[in-house]
Amino acid sequence: MNEKKHPNKNVSSTSRPPVGNDNEITSPLSFLGDVIMGLRFFSVLPTGASPHEIPQMNRMIPALSITSVLIGLFPALIFAITYWLGLPPLLAATFGVGAQVLITGAMAEDALADSFDGVFGGQTPEKRLLIMKDSTHGTYGVLAIVLLVVARISALGTLITHSILGSLVLWIGAQMIARQCALWLVLVLPPARTDGTAHATGALSRKTFMVGALICALLVFIFLGLFIGLIGIFVALGFMTIMVLVWTKICKDKVGGYSGDLIGALQSLVEILLLSSFILFI
Repeated sequence: MNEKKHPNKNVSSTSRPPVGNDNEITSPLSFLGDVIMGLRFFSVLPTGASPHEIPQMNRMIPALSITSVLIGLFPALIFAITYWLGLPPLLAATFGVGAQVLITGAMAEDALADSFDGVFGGQTPEKRLLIMKDSTHGTYGVLAIVLLVVARISALGTLITHSILGSLVLWIGAQMIARQCALWLVLVLPPARTDGTAHATGALSRKTFMVGALICALLVFIFLGLFIGLIGIFVALGFMTIMVLVWTKICKDKVGGYSGDLIGALQSLVEILLLSSFILFI
């Protein structure tokens, strides 16, 4: 969720007005519309010819787990199929990660690079935010992307040697958890700027976040537990909690709040941390 224009974020004036409570899922058709909104915001996947609506955080989050599964499914299949056909695990992981980057428009990768350039390269909150808004990347940003991609490919290459199906499920699960928990920043910090994409999607209520988190937790315990067990899940979530708290403090101390780049960066960091944790238990 970075601050730069995303290919699928064009909206029309035909946005659906809120119906009742912002947190209410009024019908299956409404939920499908929320999934489509999330797909258009977080990916470049084709979603039909229906009018593009203005992204609303409180609508997208309850459907975020389903959205994340749909976004992660094709890259995971590319990864699993290429390995099943006989490619070495690291090469198969490279193809899968490449598909992920294409489908997401490299949002999280770009956000991580911008965040590292700004947070660790600027001297004041204002300067850090200005650096993050710059479309070019410095040394911190380039190295962050390189290390992220290398870590992702290495972790996936290790996981698939233990279980093809397990690596597929665990990778999709890591993306689902990471995208959900990164929004913790929105709950506990004020916006660092008022002109970014994250701020434009509106406020996120605690109730809506919890609904999304409960759906995510249910899917995690049902599917990921089959491959890493309950102990593996709790250990991975414990590492994730530490990462979220540390990054939250960094954001608060360095820029005084959250931005789309900082949310996307946390998503990237959590995904890699989870994949690394899963290796210990698969």
